[in-house]
Amino acid sequence: MSHLPAANVVLITGASAGIGAALAQVLSERFQGIRLVLAARNKAKLEAVAAHCRHAGAEVLTVVTDLAQPDQAIDLATKALHHFGQIDVLVNNAGYGQMGPLELVPISACHRQFAVNLLGPLALTQAVIPHMRDRGGGRIINVSSIGGRLAFPIGGLYSASKFALESLSDTLRMELEPFNIKVSVIEPGPVSTEFISVAGTQAKQVIPDPEATPYRAAFKKLEQLEQKTGNNAWTSERVAQVIIKAMLADRPRPRYVAATGGDFLLFMMRRVLPTRIVDRFWQSFYGIDLVAKEWKQKP
Repeated sequence: MSHLPAANVVLITGASAGIGAALAQVLSERFQGIRLVLAARNKAKLEAVAAHCRHAGAEVLTVVTDLAQPDQAIDLATKALHHFGQIDVLVNNAGYGQMGPLELVPISACHRQFAVNLLGPLALTQAVIPHMRDRGGGRIINVSSIGGRLAFPIGGLYSASKFALESLSDTLRMELEPFNIKVSVIEPGPVSTEFISVAGTQAKQVIPDPEATPYRAAFKKLEQLEQKTGNNAWTSERVAQVIIKAMLADRPRPRYVAATGGDFLLFMMRRVLPTRIVDRFWQSFYGIDLVAKEWKQKP
């Protein structure tokens, strides 16, 4: 393992809450004098995180940014470089989950899901790469999800965006190796954040009357998701430690699974169990089996 110099500049998106906020706080507490660029949409929450980090000894620049707007992502990189003169580590953490049956999610919501989870990180990465290359290297860490390796009912759009982010990361890892720019993916499972509640809110915004759809049983089960996954959920701070591990490694792994039993789950679901068994498991977990029963009973 290598050490993170205090002079390093780490840019973190989605830094106002959850994993991004925890990462900023852990870095500021662990590496005295570290310099951070924190980006998110919510200015008040962003400044609260920044205040904590400054109190711990970090130098912090906050930039209110909506990654759904590629020009704002590019502007974020420009402001970071203007302020600090360098970016050593980019952590593409911002993202959210657009839940709902694919049949019912409006195309406008699909566009925003991919804009935030894929196109924004890509635009920011493109803006940072030339600088990292000129400096002789850097780190790019993309926060994906177990859902970036496994697709689930009701979460298909979110998984699609994370599958795409993982593909982008694999390509970047190969393309940027000649320039000593190292790329890794972090794959959290359930995390004790606002993710599930925000996902529920997003689903209601784009599908305002789930009771009127054939998937009402699945929507009811979705409301219980946080309770069902709570026992296995990691804290944001625990996931942050995995990100730091990738940040410090001399030879970072392409992927770091940040979930209890995550490696075993991926092995069983992707390599051992027949697809039909995996399908039945997730259909039961997300209530699609109940949808089937209701549909068969329909007069």
